[in-house]
Amino acid sequence: MTGSQTMAVRVLIVDDDPLLRAGLAMMLGGADDIAVVGEAGDGTEVLPLVEQQVPDVVLMDIRMPAMDGLAATEVLRARPDAPEVLILTTFDADDHVLRALRAGAAGFVLKDTPPAEIVEAVRRVAQGHPVLSSAVTRRLIARVADPEDERRRTRARSRLAQLNDREREIAVAVGQGRSNAEIGAALHLSVSTVKTHVSRILAKLDLNNRVQIALLAHDAGLLDE
Repeated sequence: MTGSQTMAVRVLIVDDDPLLRAGLAMMLGGADDIAVVGEAGDGTEVLPLVEQQVPDVVLMDIRMPAMDGLAATEVLRARPDAPEVLILTTFDADDHVLRALRAGAAGFVLKDTPPAEIVEAVRRVAQGHPVLSSAVTRRLIARVADPEDERRRTRARSRLAQLNDREREIAVAVGQGRSNAEIGAALHLSVSTVKTHVSRILAKLDLNNRVQIALLAHDAGLLDE
């Protein structure tokens, strides 16, 4: 095996449409730094394939029979050393997408996204970068009605109470879509110090990524203050 193959991002494609799976496999397989290690047509097939193939990224459809992508994401991200999950969907204003993000998905791409952008999204997710801007997060939350808003706000504020004042400031800044450099400039901190604080926030709150920090800050009502 060559060095490039060794370092290739391992991807599992999960979608109930065999033609779409084939197209995605061809598209992703054409990138030198990506290897498609398996395909699944339903969420029930995900865990066995993840254990067998150990992918870095799971490209996950939401709407599938038997077990949908939401349930599969929730089960998968609850596991230790879980691969990153990138949601594949036809809708950007879907409560299932929002729930998948809350469960720890690193972002989502629409099925009509240009191929080159899907390839780049897979690369970014594999590197630990969420594929979702805070503007999209806020729009998504605003367009999806949630009957549990008040209870969710109470729970979110209780969780954020674990943070100290500086961490809370940074959590709000993450929710506002600021980069580490922008946060550092606003709070007179180095980028490395901001990164350390973000890592501590993730650890304290048992979160997977910055998208979840942004969602929690929104749920707590901190972005409206």
